[in-house]
Amino acid sequence: MGNTIKIIDFAPEHSPLFKALNEEWITTFFELEAADLPLLSHPQEHIIDKGGKIKVGLLNDNPVGVCALIPLDHPTYDFELSKMAVSPKAQGCGIGYLLGKAIVEAARKQNANSIYLVTNSQLIPAIKLYEKLGFRKLDLDTSNYQRGDYHMEYIF
Repeated sequence: MGNTIKIIDFAPEHSPLFKALNEEWITTFFELEAADLPLLSHPQEHIIDKGGKIKVGLLNDNPVGVCALIPLDHPTYDFELSKMAVSPKAQGCGIGYLLGKAIVEAARKQNANSIYLVTNSQLIPAIKLYEKLGFRKLDLDTSNYQRGDYHMEYIF
């Protein structure tokens, strides 16, 4: 029998998972930065309580992926898609795509006009995933993260 994938809403008990999955991928390719720490250590306070969403991907009822939608105070972008992470053991199952779809839908339900994200140009699979979701490349030079050199937007 095949794998069962579900996308659910974040609950406080997912906080350690949210932090661990993100720390795992970030430290595999880069270093944790000061901008990461509040979001990873206190996602309820810094994301959910500020009107954001976090989705959790389950593979056979085991939580293996996360993705956040963070409200922005920005003239162009309503939200940021951030902190998408899928356990290496669950990559390739479509969980990242389903998490991204759920986050875009969550923004749509909040009447968003646009979503912003920042990634790294070396993370080709992530860029391809975002393109598949409907994001397009932006020409920007600034980011809150040293590792962030590739900017994308989704316009509803």
